[in-house]
Order: sequence, then structure tokens, then C-alpha cells
Amino acid sequence: MLKDPSAKYRPFPTIPLADRRWPNAVIDKAPIWMSTDLRDGNQALFEPMNVERKMRMFRAVCAIGFKEIEVGFPSASQTDYDFVRQLVDGGHVPEDVTIEVLTQAREDLIRRTVKSVRGARRAIVHVYNATSPTFREVVFGMEKAEVVALAVSAVRLIKTLAAELKAESGTEIVLQYSPETFSATELDFAKEICDAVTAEWGATPENKVILNLPATVEVATPNVYADQVEWMHRKLARRDGVVLSLHPHNDRGTGVAAAELGLMAGADRVEGCLFGNGERTGNVDIVTLALNMYTQGVAPGLDFSDINAVARTVEYCNQLPIHPRHPYVGDLVFTAFSGSHQDAIKKGFAAQKAAAGETSRWNVPYLPIDPADLGRSYDSVIRVNSQSGKGGVAYLLEAEYGIVMPRRLQVEFSREVQQVTDATGGEMSATAIWDLFRATYLDRAEPVRYVEHHLFEHGAAQGIRLVVEIGGNRHLLVGEGNGPIDAAVHALRNVGIDVAVRSYEERSIAPSEDGGNAQACAFVELTPAGSGNDERYGVGIDANIVTASIRALLSGVDRLGERAFVDAAAKAA
Repeated sequence: MLKDPSAKYRPFPTIPLADRRWPNAVIDKAPIWMSTDLRDGNQALFEPMNVERKMRMFRAVCAIGFKEIEVGFPSASQTDYDFVRQLVDGGHVPEDVTIEVLTQAREDLIRRTVKSVRGARRAIVHVYNATSPTFREVVFGMEKAEVVALAVSAVRLIKTLAAELKAESGTEIVLQYSPETFSATELDFAKEICDAVTAEWGATPENKVILNLPATVEVATPNVYADQVEWMHRKLARRDGVVLSLHPHNDRGTGVAAAELGLMAGADRVEGCLFGNGERTGNVDIVTLALNMYTQGVAPGLDFSDINAVARTVEYCNQLPIHPRHPYVGDLVFTAFSGSHQDAIKKGFAAQKAAAGETSRWNVPYLPIDPADLGRSYDSVIRVNSQSGKGGVAYLLEAEYGIVMPRRLQVEFSREVQQVTDATGGEMSATAIWDLFRATYLDRAEPVRYVEHHLFEHGAAQGIRLVVEIGGNRHLLVGEGNGPIDAAVHALRNVGIDVAVRSYEERSIAPSEDGGNAQACAFVELTPAGSGNDERYGVGIDANIVTASIRALLSGVDRLGERAFVDAAAKAA
């Protein structure tokens, strides 16, 4: 690093807005939310989502409550084009959801983009071109007038195509325009090009244009972005015909703050991704932004009441892990390892319970939100634990026995270890920890004991004949699904055992020094179907990965150990 960075970098100039109003504003209502997980978020992945993952993500954001969803860049790839068509032709878009498609300001790309949404009830066509000095001068070699002319001609074409599409198929087109690199663009020029766009479209309160102000790259502190947004909000022509939108990125790590201040500055809408996925350091994290509002008593209009399920879906679709310290959703965000923190939290819970009849206001130290509101349990909050204790257990199992536990299993198993150490008052050796692990996960046989299984194909489905022992009696269970685990889950329903798989992982255990063969270790996280409040892991080890997975599934069923499973199985038998 340079000793004097001022020789290479210069501070971004402040905005001359002496009477700024946003510092005294309060966010008292939710904005219009727009999910860009399927476009901006998808472009940022090591491996873009396939059709199955895209459809799963689309259904997830619909279920959460997004009413505007950017579904792709149909002119950029055949995959994106085909996916948009699949959504429209397959009737997958709910009546109250508007899909959005992105295009550069080029005629051939615009035509293909508009064509992709033919037949949709309503679609937003989002067109953009870069406006900042660096892009004008260095990247494109264009004068300001040329940049404006490019935007206006693109909007004129979209307007013409929109009228044709409306007449042909009834599809309503809404225009969205982004002066890309807005955060680094001169404000008077940003206003000039935006005003030219709304004039060309004929923006009115009944026919609004979405003007999106992207912090394509964060170049200043979030208060500067707020000044830029307020300046535009106050000076734009036809403001009553404009939906003012934000698209913050996170290059400086202040994407959430920039979005919050931007809303205080007059914006109506926010674009972003679940948990902040996106190019470089990410788009704004809509989950954090929405739950920040929730903790201030503002209903965000998005449903995160089962935050664990949302997290598992996003991790599956993006194939990226969520950090354990990620706000609200990380596996450790409601866990206090410090003794003084634990004491304060416990006293807070006690006071909350005592005052339940007098007030419902949440007031627990170190917890800005009630974990139960997100479908999280209190177990990890109130348990007595230490960082070194949990880490030591995980390290010994990995170093001595080759078991690399998923993070949530580490938390779950640490409770078992804690019970033993509390009862004995002593330390546990690696051998004792391994014996406890085997007894807890690997050697369980009640209520269901694995005997054997056989797989078969049935059309496109995977079938299984699963032999299990329940109460000393053997049963042959048959099921079908999209894979061995799903088939086994369906088979278990035949005896009244109804569970949902929350996550699945498998690891290989290296061969032992005495020449033993490598084995597969499978981890399955289960919850009773229809309930997200009781999650347990099952673990299975076998030379065959499918067998290990089935053993893990049954281990998880036994770990849940609900009496209802036993009674239902006995009745079905």
C-alpha cells in the first residue's frame, strides 16, 4: 500500500445541497421491492444457475412476497431467453407479479428483449446506458449529446414495440431506464438524460416511468449517495410520473446504509438480492434491509418467518455459503459465547416473560429482533457454551476420525457434549467424544432401524424398496422421488413418518493408516413436515454413498424421535 494514497486517489466531491432534508427523515413504510437474484445475482455466480435452480429461486422470491422480479437478460444468452419464455408460456408468473427483463440500448437487443415477454400480463423492460465521464470518454468515446440521443432513441423504439405488443398479445410494457454509473455521473447531466427519457415516453401519473439510480460502483460515503438521490428527487421534471428506484452495490461495504439513506432521500423502490449476492462485493442485501425496517416497527411486506428455509434455498441455488455472522440469518448471529453476554440475554428473557402480561415490546439485551419471528429457536441463544469448546469438538472429530461436520451440526452436537461435561464436571477425550457421536447419530435404531434397500427406475422417477425394522417387525416400504433420498422420504410416509429434508451434505472419510477402505459420510438435516421449529441432523457412514445417505435419513428420523412417529408407524403396521 502507498504511504500517501492522496497522490493516486482523490476524494469524491460533496454535493452542494445545503438544505438537505433526508437527515431528519424516518423510514415509515416499505418501498417497492425488486428482486434481481435471477439476473444481477445470477451473473455474479461462479456457475450460473441451471433451469431447475432458476425456477426454484423464482418460486422462492414469489413466495417471499416480491411483486417485481428481474428474471433475466434475454438478449445476452439463449438460456436466459428460453427461461423467460418458459415462465410466460408455462403460466408460472402469478397474476400479481411483474417480471422484468434487461437490455442494453441497442436496437437488435431491444427487439429480442421485447419479444421475449410476448404474452406476459405485464413486464418491465429495463434499458440502460452508461453516463459517467469515465465511461463516456474512455470506454465509448462519446459526447454528452450522443449519450442522450442513444437513450432517447432506445426509449422511442421500446415505445413503438410496446404499442405493437399490446395490440398483438395484450402485454403491458412498463419502461425502466437506468443511467448506468449514476453514482459517478454529474448530477445536472443525470437529470438531463432522465428528463429526456421521461419526455420521450410521455411519463404521467397514470403512465409512470421507473428511473433507476444505480450506485454501479460505490464511490463515496452513503450520505453522498443520499444527497445525489435527494437532488434528483427534488429537481426531476415530471416527478409525479416517475417511480424513483435505487440499485446500490456494496464496493465500500455500505450498500445497506446507502439504500436506507436513499429511501430517506425520497426514493420509492429498491433493487437488490437476497443476502447481498451480486457482482464484486454484491448488490444491496434486501433481507438485511427489510429486517432492519422490521426491527423499527415497519412491516416490510416480505415474509422471512422461516429464514432458515430461505437461506437453504439461496445457498442451493447460488452454490455459495452464507457467512455464519451474516445479519439475521447466519448460523451464529443469535449465539453468545461470552459468559457476560449469555447472562444478560438470560435475564432479558426472564424479564420478557415476567412482563408478558403488561407489554409485548421486545427488549432483550444483544438481540435486536426476536429469533422466533424468523423461525429460529432459542436453543443456541440460551445454551451454556464456549467458542473453544465447540471448536475443540469439531477439531478432534476431524483430526482423529475424519468427520468434518456441517456448521449447524457442530452447534447441535455441542449441546450433547455440553450436557455430558456439565454432568461430569470434567473434560472429554477424543475417544469419549467419538463414542458419544456414535451413540447420538450412528448407532441409533429406534423407532426405525435400517435393514437394506434396493433402487429401481420408474420412468423419470427414482424408486426405492426400503426394508426397515419398527418395533421388532420388518416392513418393506416402496416410494418414488427425484432421487434416492426423496424416494426414501416418500416410502417412510407409508408408515406415517412424514419429514422434510432441510439440507444434505456428504463428505469422504480418508482411508485409515491400516489400509481400511475410504467411506462416505452423509449428513441430512430434517424437520417434521409442516413444522420448521424442530430440526435435527442424521448421520450415516458406509462405503456406498447412497447407503450412507439412507442411513443418515433414518438416523435423523430417530433423532427427531417424536412419539407421533412411533404411534403412526405402529398403527400403519
